Amino acid sequence: MTATAAWPAGFAIHEREVTPDPRLVESLRGVPTTVVSDCLGRCVGAVGLEPFHGDASLALCGVALTVRVRPGDNLMIHKALTLARPGDVLVVDGSGEISHALVGGLMRLAALARGVAGFVIDGAIRDVVEWGEGEIPVFARGHSHRGPSKDGPGEINVPIACAGLAVTPGDLVLGDADGVVAVSPERLSQLLEDVRAKQALEEQQQRHHLASRADPSLLARDDERADAMLREAGCPV
Repeated sequence: MTATAAWPAGFAIHEREVTPDPRLVESLRGVPTTVVSDCLGRCVGAVGLEPFHGDASLALCGVALTVRVRPGDNLMIHKALTLARPGDVLVVDGSGEISHALVGGLMRLAALARGVAGFVIDGAIRDVVEWGEGEIPVFARGHSHRGPSKDGPGEINVPIACAGLAVTPGDLVLGDADGVVAVSPERLSQLLEDVRAKQALEEQQQRHHLASRADPSLLARDDERADAMLREAGCPV
């Protein structure tokens, strides 16, 4: 459905023009957000969101279906749920307002029925106990018992800012206990290569640290690494 001039001001629904290769999505599923963040220059990711799904091991991976709403109003989130495909992540720009919840337990059940992969909400949720049962990841700014209005306006599948994270419809969204990141489809092939190299390096470093517990002489390598970084910064060590 495409927005036309007949729509009232502030309302719009667009199609996603690009979605990622499902094979790349599966290849990146389960990759820690810390690794992805490092590979993206350590400056990309949402700030100030908390997981409310009660299971620190439950990770988020799916394709962004973006929603921009008036603070405290969830009309267009309801509409977005009807458009969601299995594996989609609803990413909501609620302007960071937490006085009124944007989604609750009933919408959680509706999302599960449609195969939605999760929610990322720059706003509040409610029915925290129900979200805490797990099954579907949800990251939000906060929670409130106050329910939302359903008047609009709002927009679906538009570029948004969500808690400092720029998200375009069709981006791959990854989330875990450390945070949430989004990556454009055209960057995924290179990201996968970078992730594999980063994980190989980290595995090597992990083996070194584990071995150092049994052989303290290996700690000299860490000492020299720290001193080398200080010397590069101009310190006389």
